[in-house]
Amino acid sequence: MQLEALFKQPQALPAIPKIVHELIDSFNSDDVSIDEIARKLTADPVLSARLLRLANSAYYHVSRSIGTVNEALAMLGFVTVRTLVISSGLTGGYKSMPGMDLKRFWHYSLHTAAIGGWLARRTGVNSDQAFTVCLMHSIGELVMHAGMPEQMLQIDKLASPMDPRRMDMERTSFGYTYADVGAELARQWRFPLAFADAIQHFPEPLAHEPFDPVAALLHVSAWRARAEHNELSAEELAATVPAAVLARLGLTADSLLNEMPPVAELAEGLDCLIS
Repeated sequence: MQLEALFKQPQALPAIPKIVHELIDSFNSDDVSIDEIARKLTADPVLSARLLRLANSAYYHVSRSIGTVNEALAMLGFVTVRTLVISSGLTGGYKSMPGMDLKRFWHYSLHTAAIGGWLARRTGVNSDQAFTVCLMHSIGELVMHAGMPEQMLQIDKLASPMDPRRMDMERTSFGYTYADVGAELARQWRFPLAFADAIQHFPEPLAHEPFDPVAALLHVSAWRARAEHNELSAEELAATVPAAVLARLGLTADSLLNEMPPVAELAEGLDCLIS
């Protein structure tokens, strides 16, 4: 199926609340009414409950309990709340998926996002942007499974979505990969172009000029999260670490392998996004 045809399949696209689309639009607008956003969030009991659970989680280390959407905005700031609500909308966009373990998929994506946030703080990259891009970098897999389930199940038999060979198989079979699909989804949903470019280029971040640190950071984060889910040993981690990409980010393999806290610790508290 051609990429254009895939996006014409009504069942392919995630169903996300209107407020999430409005928050995505706010990236492109300087004139955002935070009071209006707070009012709409408060009116959505599912999203606001998830937001408050996440705001009070270990991930954010807040000093006191956050009880309302307005308190979340006051303590975490609009940009972080926007990141959380968009993340919540994305993770709830598909209720089930033939051939895919959704919980495992979103665990991997959340681990990628938590690693991306940690790396962003060490490389001067905007951590909220990094978190969002890392969280949605693989959503193209879900679009493809939803839009062409039979074709994807054939590929699943040969290589799981966590298999490093997966991308090459998709490119050979369809002429595009889940990264291309995720980038197109980001464009259609009117995320900033930088988000779509990072998702599109993350498989080979050194092949594109000018160098995009978000794509490189996503490349490293996805590698590390996949290694966690595939239970690579310390020796396998050291042997496969993307050292050249790390070097362009101004980091060393040692910083990733020895200085970074365990992935489960980095992502502590994010599970409530998928519960």
